[in-house]
Amino acid sequence: MHVVVVGCGRVGAGLASILEDLGHSVAVVDKAQKAFRRLPEGFSGSTVLGVGFDRDRLREAGIEEAGALAAVTSGDNSNIMVARTAREVFGLERVVARIYDPRRAAIYEKLGIPTIATVQWTTDRVMRRILPDATATEWTDPSANVVLVERPVSDTWAGRRLADLDVAGLARVAALSRLGVGQVPTPDVVTQEGDVVYMSVAADRIAELDAHLDGQTAGSH
Repeated sequence: MHVVVVGCGRVGAGLASILEDLGHSVAVVDKAQKAFRRLPEGFSGSTVLGVGFDRDRLREAGIEEAGALAAVTSGDNSNIMVARTAREVFGLERVVARIYDPRRAAIYEKLGIPTIATVQWTTDRVMRRILPDATATEWTDPSANVVLVERPVSDTWAGRRLADLDVAGLARVAALSRLGVGQVPTPDVVTQEGDVVYMSVAADRIAELDAHLDGQTAGSH
């Protein structure tokens, strides 16, 4: 997928690097030429000099072929203008805007623009918005050996004991969210459609967990 990142600060440069490492094509837009120095050596994406809400600059960045856009400049107004342009002019669905004033979030959400305030900012949160299938994590332990991931309970697992989702030595359910209310469940809790589970899993075995939840492993039920 092609992704346009508007703003090449620390977050924008880091996001562009991660996206490229995941195999996506990336175009970065910034009004300052020196900002592109933050991109990692060997970055193969394109860079576009100019204001991010300029339609011509966005076209130059490939927005007409893009699957997502992240507006991560240092200004709320600029980010919202970029996001609205991407959504309303170019019809892009996966759009997220970084904002510094969380009081504005509700207003922008009503416009259909997902926002992330600086106080709750992490690259993972952006990744979930623009790459819903990415293996973003909720928490990582200091040694980076164990992570916490969020997974919806599929129809296949609905009506089964929560303990059935566990796999010895691989993953374990740590918490459950039902109808928006979190809880620390007992293993005998029966899952329901719409439940969301938070599972601790070995950092290098997330794919195995997802295969288990999809019923693709020998240990699945």
